[in-house]
Amino acid sequence: MLTPKRIRHFFCHSLMLSLGALSPAHAAPAEQTVVFAGGCFWGVDAVFKHIKGVTEVVAGYAGGNAATAHYEQVGRGDTGHAEAVQIRFDSTRVSYQQLLQVFFSVAHNPTQLNRQGNDVGSQYRSAIFFTHAEQQRIAQDYIQQLTAAHTFPAPIVTQVVPLQAFYPAEAYHQNYLALHPTQPYIVLVDQPKVAQLRAQFPDLYH
Repeated sequence: MLTPKRIRHFFCHSLMLSLGALSPAHAAPAEQTVVFAGGCFWGVDAVFKHIKGVTEVVAGYAGGNAATAHYEQVGRGDTGHAEAVQIRFDSTRVSYQQLLQVFFSVAHNPTQLNRQGNDVGSQYRSAIFFTHAEQQRIAQDYIQQLTAAHTFPAPIVTQVVPLQAFYPAEAYHQNYLALHPTQPYIVLVDQPKVAQLRAQFPDLYH
């Protein structure tokens, strides 16, 4: 398995290959949005709120319909939704590729199917909900490259699917880590993710 340093080196090399295929006519817009799902949205939300160039992060639900986009229903695991975060970012300050790197190496474990740790159910699945075709291509290429390099000891199970709709979660779920820093789940599960982000990606952290 690759060390964090080798993962970053591999990632940068693979991105150069991917970006080399882009022509100026197909350059991505500066302001972009992506939706990531990687287990409980509290921790994923907190990780991406600490990245330079990210302008907004909203916890919510993706993959289901509006009628069932409510925490109690999503929690049953049968609505089609995943707990997710919508990330708006300035691509002149932080790239989509860098966000992918954080997503796969810090925010969650992409090899766990329909779960993250003790949180079990399809609502905790690993997924990238892309908003345009270039995001899809880059994400799929990166997963293929990580797989070929045997970066993880188990297969990557992350779905790469189009975003149909995103529904913001209830107000009490927003910015949860910052508002509840001593809550046991936050201390045990999510604070370490933020600490890992700061240690592995000091240039991105704020």
